[in-house]
Amino acid sequence: MRKIPIYHVDAFSRHVFGGNPAAVCPLEEWLPDSLMQTIAAENNLSETAFFVPKGREFEIRWFTPQTEVNLCGHATLAAAYVILNELECPDNFVHFHSLSGLLKVYRKNDYLELDFPSMPPQPAEPLPELIAAMGIAPQRILRSRDYVCVYQTEEEVISLSPNWNALAKLDALGVIATAPGKECHFVSRFFAPKVGINEDPVTGSAHSTLIPYWAERLGKSKMLARQLSKRGGELFCELHGNRVRIGGYAALYLKGDINIP
Repeated sequence: MRKIPIYHVDAFSRHVFGGNPAAVCPLEEWLPDSLMQTIAAENNLSETAFFVPKGREFEIRWFTPQTEVNLCGHATLAAAYVILNELECPDNFVHFHSLSGLLKVYRKNDYLELDFPSMPPQPAEPLPELIAAMGIAPQRILRSRDYVCVYQTEEEVISLSPNWNALAKLDALGVIATAPGKECHFVSRFFAPKVGINEDPVTGSAHSTLIPYWAERLGKSKMLARQLSKRGGELFCELHGNRVRIGGYAALYLKGDINIP
């Protein structure tokens, strides 16, 4: 019986039971893709992160219960938390090599800060099927990796009840709904039924798109954002040239071992 370490970390939350839960599996070498996908499906969390050492740096991959994805913020934050707090890393930073290039995570005061690529959205044609699936017509539709539906108010974003089957048929990984915030600079929700996640609790990668959009619209480089899922999460955001910085807390829920026959 082979044992693989596993950690369950709630990312973008100061406490357990909040933010976005991610599973993290440190590996000595890569497992077969099919086995990592099976583990992610068994975990049944929005993402499971696997990483292997590469000198003093790491390679990282992320799997939803259905597929591998090329960028995931909260599971990267969770993986960095495990390295910096559970694996006795002597540094205050972690460098990950990924399908989206080099990703950096820094320990900043008492939280962690992701350094991710900026993915500004571009204007997109209004799609009748997208508008129908969202149920409430957005003020504006944009596109990067995901569709971005911009609403006028926080209340509109909260009240959305999308048609999951219709969203899953769109030609994008997911759909971001966003609006100005009442007690923060902007709010969002993220829907990705195409990859088995109807609503993601807190989505770091979506903020690679949201930060450049709201920085330009608000004329600010530093912002506080909140994701309005049931679990909720807060993100400290900064536009830094062609990169974005996404800060958040993390809390360890459990650790143990996976038994592999």
